[in-house]
Amino acid sequence: MTSAYSPVPELNLLWDLQDEAGYEQYADGFGLDDWDDKSGLEAGWSKDPAFLAALLPFARATGGGSFYALWRVDDRADLAALPVVVFGDEGGQHVVARNLRELFQILTFDAEPMIDWDEATYYRAEDDDTHRDAHDDFVAWLAEHFRLPPVTDADAVVAAAQAEFGERFKTFTARHLD
Repeated sequence: MTSAYSPVPELNLLWDLQDEAGYEQYADGFGLDDWDDKSGLEAGWSKDPAFLAALLPFARATGGGSFYALWRVDDRADLAALPVVVFGDEGGQHVVARNLRELFQILTFDAEPMIDWDEATYYRAEDDDTHRDAHDDFVAWLAEHFRLPPVTDADAVVAAAQAEFGERFKTFTARHLD
């Protein structure tokens, strides 16, 4: 049975997996939070109504408080097709995926993003083969529901998203942030 966590079917499916696996148990630092809770944006970024209306926060990105949001780059009806952005708990905001399914693939890399003012990157040591307890369940879930494989280079996904949306997101944030 699929929960009604959000108006995004893909996130509702993930909510069900998280309900079984646990918060931060299928991808390092990641966990779905309250859908469209703008308190983090308002507290740390901007109270500008146009800024807040264009962003839909949905998940924690790191144990330190960074978070992911969908960015209403245009009038797409399919929210899962919106670009995914990350806001760092110590600053920096960046596009990391062209859509929600690409973020899911990044999560298979099982590493918290490192976010600063210049970039967001994902790093795992080549010899690090340890994963979160429910990581294999998540990889199987992704294949079952979306026929998507895990990634070995999360930064390549970020680079593609930056190439398509990076400059537009910088322009957007420059208009709304101090």
